[in-house]
Amino acid sequence: VLEVLLGAPPPPPPPDIPAFEETQAAEEGRFLTVRERMAQHSSNPNCNSCHNVIDPLGLALENFDVTGTWRIRDGGNPVDPVGTMYDGTELTGPEDLRAALLDIPDVLLSTFTENLMAYALGRRVEFYDMPTIRTITREAAENDYRVSSFIMGVVRSPAFRMARAGTIAAQQPVSENGPPTGVPNH
Repeated sequence: VLEVLLGAPPPPPPPDIPAFEETQAAEEGRFLTVRERMAQHSSNPNCNSCHNVIDPLGLALENFDVTGTWRIRDGGNPVDPVGTMYDGTELTGPEDLRAALLDIPDVLLSTFTENLMAYALGRRVEFYDMPTIRTITREAAENDYRVSSFIMGVVRSPAFRMARAGTIAAQQPVSENGPPTGVPNH
């Protein structure tokens, strides 16, 4: 959610932190819930600064298992999907998360455009791409944010056209006497 929808990926974990699977131990004859396992991670001061941001959002989606199937129990324990947004907005499940995300459409639209642009260019989006991303998002607004408007904006962007031209030129065989074959010699 942080990275794909909000454009704010969490930092990598510090070294020597046990993998999440290693904290899935049973306690008092029952498996720990996701919330209890996350509490183990956040009890470490090195982990707490990131887990305080990551976990509350993720907890709002706990009704979905790893395959996306809806569930009301996790390992025999009731699912507790209560979380909070980074701004303190309380979330009681996926519906609240959806509503909270829709309250910040500029962030969602910008992140969507950045992800689309990165995919199309085959590279990360850089600071110098941001004016183009803002233009694409603004122009998509004029077309009711149709996905086709975002796609056309990316395809028409100088960054995409230049990347495609560079790829095509790199694929042309070079003759010993001059430019790539099939390219006029002026």
